[in-house]
Amino acid sequence: MSVNQVSVFLENKAGTLNKLTEVLASNNVNIRALSLAETSEFGIVRMLVNDVFEATNILKENNFVATLTPVLVYAIEDKAGYLNNLLKNFSAAQVNIEYMYAFAGKERAYMIFRVNDTKKAEALLNRAGLKSLTQEEISAV
Repeated sequence: MSVNQVSVFLENKAGTLNKLTEVLASNNVNIRALSLAETSEFGIVRMLVNDVFEATNILKENNFVATLTPVLVYAIEDKAGYLNNLLKNFSAAQVNIEYMYAFAGKERAYMIFRVNDTKKAEALLNRAGLKSLTQEEISAV
């Protein structure tokens, strides 16, 4: 099951990221995971938050360009080599990972995957015995 990630395009200049986090913080939006990719002119912040629709509305009201993107979030074992073995399965199944990032929980690691074939990736992860997180569970981890 996919969840919605908030993607925000930011101008690549000092203070822009702080403006983003300030708007979210002042509206009690909790960032659960975050990835920042940049080019010379702009950056893309990808994040999982406790309230996707509130975050998106607040950001748009404050003149940020924000979109929702479906991603897969799975709990994996937090031990050496586990991610490598999982990625071997993706390769064997010809599932392309467009990007991924992670966050640590109390007992597990949580991987966020954006893939070219969501259904194939979900089947692969489920066969591996991994549990997907729902939008509500992300806030509780």
